[in-house]
Amino acid sequence: MSDNLYDEFGNYIGESLEDEEVTYDQQQQQQEEEEEEDRKPNQQQQQQQYNDDEAHIEETGDNDGGDEMNIDRDNIQISTTSAIVLHEDKQYFPDASDVYKGVEVMVQDEDSQPLSKPIIDPKKNKSFTITEKDYPETSYSKQFLTDLSTYPQFIRNVSLIGQLHHGKTSFMDMLFQQTHEKKWLSSKPMRYTDTRNDEQERLISIKSTPMSLVLPNSKDKSYLINILDTPGHPNFLDEVTASIALSDIAVIIIDALEGVMMQTERLIKHAVAEGLSICVVINKMDRLILELKLPPVDAYFKLKHTIDEVNSILDLCSHGSGSGGSDGNTRGSANEKIKVSPELGNVIFASSEMGWCFSLESFANIYIETYGGGFKSSEFAKRLWGDLYFNESTRMFRKQASGNGEHVRSFVHFILNPIYKIYSTVISEEKPVVEATLRELGIKLSKETYNLDIRPLLRVVLGSFFGGKSNAFVDMLAALPSPIDNARRKATTLYTGPLNGEYGRSLVECDPKGPLLIYITKLLSKPDGKGFDCLGRIMSGSISKGQSIRVLREKYSPDNNEEDMEECECEGVFIGEARYKIEIEKAQAGMWVLLDGVDGPIVKTATITSKKDLSSDEDENRAHIFRPLHFITKSVCKVAIEPINPSELPKMLDGLRKIDKSYPLAITKAEESGEHVILGTGELYLDCILHDLRLMYTEIEIKVDDPVITLTETIVETSSIKCYADTQNKKNRLTMIAEPLENGLADDIENGMVKLDWPKKKRSEYFQSKYDWDVLASNSIWAFGPDINGPNILLNDTLPTEVNRSLLLSISDSVVRGFQWATKEGPLVDEPIRNVKFKLLDATIASEPIQRSSGHIVPAARSVTHSSFLVSTPRLMEPVYLVEVISPIDCLNAIENVLTRRRGHIIHDLPKPGTPLHITKALIPVLDSYGFETDLRVHTQGQAFCLSTFDHWQVVPGDPLDKSIKLRPLEPSPKLHLARELLIKTRKRKGLSEDVNFGKHFDEQLLLSLSQNENQYR
Repeated sequence: MSDNLYDEFGNYIGESLEDEEVTYDQQQQQQEEEEEEDRKPNQQQQQQQYNDDEAHIEETGDNDGGDEMNIDRDNIQISTTSAIVLHEDKQYFPDASDVYKGVEVMVQDEDSQPLSKPIIDPKKNKSFTITEKDYPETSYSKQFLTDLSTYPQFIRNVSLIGQLHHGKTSFMDMLFQQTHEKKWLSSKPMRYTDTRNDEQERLISIKSTPMSLVLPNSKDKSYLINILDTPGHPNFLDEVTASIALSDIAVIIIDALEGVMMQTERLIKHAVAEGLSICVVINKMDRLILELKLPPVDAYFKLKHTIDEVNSILDLCSHGSGSGGSDGNTRGSANEKIKVSPELGNVIFASSEMGWCFSLESFANIYIETYGGGFKSSEFAKRLWGDLYFNESTRMFRKQASGNGEHVRSFVHFILNPIYKIYSTVISEEKPVVEATLRELGIKLSKETYNLDIRPLLRVVLGSFFGGKSNAFVDMLAALPSPIDNARRKATTLYTGPLNGEYGRSLVECDPKGPLLIYITKLLSKPDGKGFDCLGRIMSGSISKGQSIRVLREKYSPDNNEEDMEECECEGVFIGEARYKIEIEKAQAGMWVLLDGVDGPIVKTATITSKKDLSSDEDENRAHIFRPLHFITKSVCKVAIEPINPSELPKMLDGLRKIDKSYPLAITKAEESGEHVILGTGELYLDCILHDLRLMYTEIEIKVDDPVITLTETIVETSSIKCYADTQNKKNRLTMIAEPLENGLADDIENGMVKLDWPKKKRSEYFQSKYDWDVLASNSIWAFGPDINGPNILLNDTLPTEVNRSLLLSISDSVVRGFQWATKEGPLVDEPIRNVKFKLLDATIASEPIQRSSGHIVPAARSVTHSSFLVSTPRLMEPVYLVEVISPIDCLNAIENVLTRRRGHIIHDLPKPGTPLHITKALIPVLDSYGFETDLRVHTQGQAFCLSTFDHWQVVPGDPLDKSIKLRPLEPSPKLHLARELLIKTRKRKGLSEDVNFGKHFDEQLLLSLSQNENQYR
């Protein structure tokens, strides 16, 4: 209000008003216009944010002078009338879109997601493996390595195999340290080939890891050594099998203290069966000195006993097996046994932790370098092992020791005594004494080095004494076959096609200019888990980046080449170096390579060849596949899984497909009930699979059921009656009986000791000589089942006078298919049948082809196979583990108690020579083995250590078809009720009826006659 319109007493002194109401209205309008002008900027800003369908409340004056407010989305005009703005539309502060132009604004309700999860997730670069950011510096150039890979005669393909914790990975660390310039922490092992994070956490190797190193021999001649560091745990034997298939040489790593263990024995037999050259590294020699504190003479006998154990195993598994190698000492022929010994050059001694290794000849060279020449190292090395004694006074070697003790065994005198003296001096003597002793040996160290701790100091001293090189290891490998020398054996054992064509010639000669053939045995997961690098060996030809190739799967055949073949392009060729890869443009025959971009069609193994065959007509000039891997263990442990969130099932299925690729022996399948199951070799194997599935491949929450086992079905008696089955059109009838196979025959078939594709005469002689079969039965074998190496046999036992032979041969393929279908899914619990011989006794066959088609014969053959099985006293079989326990002798009672509670029993029990340890071998059913290792450690206060591996199948006690057995919930069943319990629980889990439906497998008339016979017996 203006002050000059009123006096000091409040009286109006302004101009006279004609109409008091009009004057008041004007004042009100003026006041509203002033307020509108103040509110206009904010209102325009709010109107721009309105949508067309939002509510607007307007209030306009009744006077003629007032302008209406017109709202237009594109051109907003606000009148001078008063407008009511809702409370929630008022804006007191600018929002984010006004302050930050062009930024997406998200409004998040309270508590809609946990505080630990950000509203906008940052991008994460997943990495599950340890990788080098750049190429590390090496003692050789990458170009030299690449050039050397084109000379197969200077390549050696090696697998390091051995028992768990015997030092394979630490031996690789020693080779890595000698070829790479990377700093080494002596206090903590690097475990360079353990590239996965969980391998570093568990301190064991889970995957086989390739590494290619250029190493010189004692004459400074360089060799390219392709090495695969394999796991030592029995659960990962499939990784060892995949490595052995690519290798020519098997290096057995043996702990000097523990000696030959169960896993070592199995691996030696497997390597010999695959035709590999054998050599031995006795590792951890320092344990004999520092832990056992054995005198040098006793240490010699301990080492000799270990080598004798290896030779006894080689004698058992190698006699009569031809090897065809150039070195008769390590690769026996038909008249020559395989033998390893230090004087033959195929045994070296090492301490990978301390970084040294030596052979007899390399130690002889140390004496030559120290005391000068005058004698040949090879002649001196021959006198450093065995029953040869050295007389210091006469300086002569004798074959017999003298009674007065003047003669000392040469290995002890010249090798063990100096090593023992170095260890004892460095560990126990004062610094001046150590300096004087090392000065005598020609070892000069800096003053700072003498202040190191004992172990680092020992490492430096021994490295200086032995030269810090692995020349002895390279000398041992250089005397063994190269890829060219071993090409014929590899082609004979691995290639499924004929060798008389161009493909066969190229394989036998390892020809880099021949047609391309690569054997892929393993898929290595990439660091982010989104793809795989394919590890394979180039058997012939060469491959380069960008080359068009064909991937042939395991079931490929040239006659049916569309289903199991896929064309793709090689996106990269690499040489594997554990934590990094070296990309190359081209690789030739004899090399191991990592291929990128070809993993899509590969599941387990594959064959890679050129885009087109050399000839489409001639079988020998068409590409065939390399045989799938033959494993020495089985996947007998099973778990069922499902996603907690059902909508994430597709993610889980994709993860399961990657698990199939990553683990050679992993089996993933969906049961009829809809549950997804994973099969593995043991608890640790399944634990690693589930770790990868949760973290690496899916990142989802997964529910896991209690572990169970795989079962097989068998019989214990011959069929009580002849069983028959009619086809659906009632025009054909098959008659069959079943009986148990001879002991050991099923294992021989599975292990490839006898094959169906052998010539009939050779196969007949095998069955006659080993299992006393007659000639007629040997020649009448139709098939093995459920696959080509299945543990069941189908015999044609029909009489030519009763059955038309031509008609029988016309349906033989259909009968075999029905037999293999039946043995793959048995009638008890839908599990494979084992150890059964089925005899086809009679066949009534329709004369018209359309009435005896496979659609009629296959179901009838399956039905008669199952019916003859069910009348032969069927039983279930369960897998059994062979367990090896190493412990002090005072733990034997606790071990026996734990085994007894789990249906296990001890089969072998003796002390380990030269050690305070005791070795216990036992058998335990896989069903009762879950948690056995933890239970054993609890009852022995952690003193016992055990490893278990699949050994054989055994019959489950009890009759699975005994309906008189009543199972009580929450009560343990008696031993004889176990078979019935397993049958019912397995059928329920698979979504089958509770009991076996006999009407499904028997003809109506046959079932009626069976019931009548049963009533008569009652």
